[in-house]
Amino acid sequence: MMIPIGSKTTQQGRTEWALFGLGFRPFFLVAALLAVISMLIWMAQLLLSAHILPASEIPLFWHAHEMLYGYALAVIAGFLLTAVRNWTNVPTLHGRPLQLLLLLWVLARIAALLTGQAALMAGLVLDNLFIIYLSVTLTVPVVKAKLWKNMGVVSKVYFLLVGNVIYALGALGLFEDGQRIGIYIGLYMILSLMLVLSRRVIPMFIERGVGYPVSLKNRLWVDIACFLIFLIFAISDIFFDHPALTACLALALCLLHSIRLQGWYTHGIWQKPLLWALYIAYGWIIVGFALKFAVFATGIPFSLAIHAFTVGGIGMMTLAMMSRISLGHTGRDVNQPPAGIGLMLSILCVGAVVRVLFPLLSESHYQLWIGLSQILWIAAFTLFLYRYIPILTRFRVDGRPG
Repeated sequence: MMIPIGSKTTQQGRTEWALFGLGFRPFFLVAALLAVISMLIWMAQLLLSAHILPASEIPLFWHAHEMLYGYALAVIAGFLLTAVRNWTNVPTLHGRPLQLLLLLWVLARIAALLTGQAALMAGLVLDNLFIIYLSVTLTVPVVKAKLWKNMGVVSKVYFLLVGNVIYALGALGLFEDGQRIGIYIGLYMILSLMLVLSRRVIPMFIERGVGYPVSLKNRLWVDIACFLIFLIFAISDIFFDHPALTACLALALCLLHSIRLQGWYTHGIWQKPLLWALYIAYGWIIVGFALKFAVFATGIPFSLAIHAFTVGGIGMMTLAMMSRISLGHTGRDVNQPPAGIGLMLSILCVGAVVRVLFPLLSESHYQLWIGLSQILWIAAFTLFLYRYIPILTRFRVDGRPG
């Protein structure tokens, strides 16, 4: 009997696919696919006037929603389904339940491209069902293990549900300004989650990965100040029209996170692509805060700050984390990534520079910078797919489950 690559026959005679052994495998794969496909659609829509999206859809909201609640949330799902299992030692979704979760996500992405009120409603319902299912499956292991400190991380997925519900009500005309509010809740919840997880893992990765003894600094007062000020900043920017307050809070966050990042620095990171990429991604979030202040102080386009957060911060952080986790959780050496990974991460970083900084130098070529950054984004994620599809779809090299 022929057994497909990446599958095995169990004692009961059934064939199980490696792809559904643990959450990071399918969700990192579809996240990267969406990163490429949705950017191609957005490029055609924005630069070539191809009119691919439904006429009833506001193209900018579609793009933002797919990047945040499509791409980024898929990466978060893969990361947390894997991390929660490690934190709690309680199994998370695998096999058919994981397939069902993935199916909800895929159907929601398809529905977002279809025309008509029924398709719109179906997409919004499927998206929210996906987040509900994900939230519950992450909560149960944490509650069983009574590791309440990790509920702070899981709770951010519930806030993403709130944001997506508000977005859905806005899309249906039932909540004034709901789509914008939903997008900004999604953006700031994802940034908040990444800042919290970065505080946990980046210093640890650096200390273990540079190849020499080093002790990195973390300051409790910085951690507390970053949390409280970010909370006020997000509420101010989403719900209240106080540009001066938002700008001052953004400047404070820029300074505080710069202090935190400086405490994590050691020269050895530059020898390891999966370390310097995380470090630079965190730096892009700091640039985003600086540009939020500059929007108020100098009048630069607010989209530059948004894309510092998204392309440079979220994009580089998620790509580096997917690359690292996919190695570690398939039994491979995280310090020896596949060939071309440094190039892949460099391409995405250059794309962020082109999208965020080049318009400050030459605003007259704005469309050119957008198009070039889109091409670089597509190239980076295509390279990820080329290198990681075999890793994600085959069993662990050490024979362990997962």
